[in-house]
Amino acid sequence: MEIMDHTGLLWGLSLIVLTLAIHAFAVVMLAFAGVKIRVRLDAHGLKVWNLIAIQICIIGVTGLLLALLHGIECGIWAAVYLWLGAVDSPVDAVLYSIDAMSTRGASGVVLERPWRMMGALEAVDGMLLFGVSTAYLFAVMHAYWSMLTAHAPPRTS
Repeated sequence: MEIMDHTGLLWGLSLIVLTLAIHAFAVVMLAFAGVKIRVRLDAHGLKVWNLIAIQICIIGVTGLLLALLHGIECGIWAAVYLWLGAVDSPVDAVLYSIDAMSTRGASGVVLERPWRMMGALEAVDGMLLFGVSTAYLFAVMHAYWSMLTAHAPPRTS
């Protein structure tokens, strides 16, 4: 019977806490910026088509910023994998991390035996982080949707 080494478990749980804290901070900062933008847009009294174009751009930029944030978080995991000797090269560390974070699991890169629990925990972290990002993106769309509906002309029957 093999005795489980808890080192990978502790590293994985620590990285989940760290990346969730980073993600929460970044999403809150994005939310503050979004509120400022919405207040300015409300003050300008723009037409519905202008608001639609602005909303599309805001969703695109928000999605890009969230993707960059996920990339940074994958980079943190990859750096730890490399530092711990769980993988041999920076390219493999990044590839494995992106694959694990996205829960795709098909990179072909395998962590050294004592660190495999970390890979599973990174997948858990990815689900949590992508869930937060998805919820935030939905909240942004909802906020702008209410702005659009407030500016839309009433329907007449």
